[in-house]
Amino acid sequence: MKTIYYWCPFVSRVATVRSVIKSAESLKKYSNKKFEPVIINVAGEWNNFTKNTNHLNIRIIKLTNSNILDESNWTGFIKSRIIYLYIFFLAIIPLYNFLNKKKPEYIIIHLISSLPLFLNFLLNLKTKIILRISGIPKLNLVRNLFWRVVLKKTYLITSPTIATLQDLKKKNFYPNKLVLLNDPILTPSEIVKKKNEKSKIQGNYFISVGRLTKQKNFEFLIKNISKKIKKNSSILLYIFGNGEEEKKLRNLISKLGLENNIKLFQYSENIYNYLCNSRGFILSSLWEDPGFVLVEAAYLNVPILSSDCKNGPREILNYGKNGILFKSNDPESFSKKFDEFLNLDNNKKKVFQLNAKKYIKRFSLFSHFLQIQKILT
Repeated sequence: MKTIYYWCPFVSRVATVRSVIKSAESLKKYSNKKFEPVIINVAGEWNNFTKNTNHLNIRIIKLTNSNILDESNWTGFIKSRIIYLYIFFLAIIPLYNFLNKKKPEYIIIHLISSLPLFLNFLLNLKTKIILRISGIPKLNLVRNLFWRVVLKKTYLITSPTIATLQDLKKKNFYPNKLVLLNDPILTPSEIVKKKNEKSKIQGNYFISVGRLTKQKNFEFLIKNISKKIKKNSSILLYIFGNGEEEKKLRNLISKLGLENNIKLFQYSENIYNYLCNSRGFILSSLWEDPGFVLVEAAYLNVPILSSDCKNGPREILNYGKNGILFKSNDPESFSKKFDEFLNLDNNKKKVFQLNAKKYIKRFSLFSHFLQIQKILT
């Protein structure tokens, strides 16, 4: 049995965290004990996972005695950069000792990836480092130089979408190391079970889901849908998520006097029943790769209106064949496409649903396993 280690220290519950859990679950479920997934708990970030999802029977190993990522809020640009540096220096010796002692064959790394990349380059070990890149990295001069150097000794670089893979190849980002690995987003049995739970929220509403951060661009969505609400007071928008922009967004809703039409709800572990009961799903993000809720909405046959941001939405909606796309962060385009979305007829809706359902099969747990199995053998 091959032990496959996952490295993913995180400061907030981004979609990548789910990707790690689901990837490990796919190995546990489908490999017939050929692979054993093990998640490295760097500084307490995985503590809640061990409490709440131990039924998955995925092993967690503690790298340091710190629980700083479990006990504190490190969201926001400045705070997150401080904790990235702290984690680098906190974990450098423990990870060095781990690599020397265990000599793991594979480590799949997500988020805060500079430390394992650095040590892998420095120690010249035989460990095969697999780096997941979601979206095009923002590379300043120093970071570009660092990545170009350390990635020479990286085994493979995976991307969740074809578009990002092609963009990385255009940048000559070690094209011989690049591999497509779709994220494991869909577990049909889990979705069917959860979507049938009784929804606590009623109403003929549109829904948007995501962390309340700049990336998700909810300020744009609220400002522009408010113009539609003024003309049609029956329009309701429910936004689900937590994040550093919550106070700012609540103040904006209040300023616009739309507390009855636009509501913010806390993040929910079960978003499926809320999606199923909605008129449609709206994604306003500035970037996504691939866009987990987008895939889930498509699976549940929920009509989709999305920004055409790079790279997931464009690809998943097949440039407008699987849903409606508006020009990212463009009020005029949003206005026009929202009207189209609002008046979507049943025939067009069925075409979108069928096309999207065919496309998103590649994001299932089993499809991910088939892809990752080829990488690990």
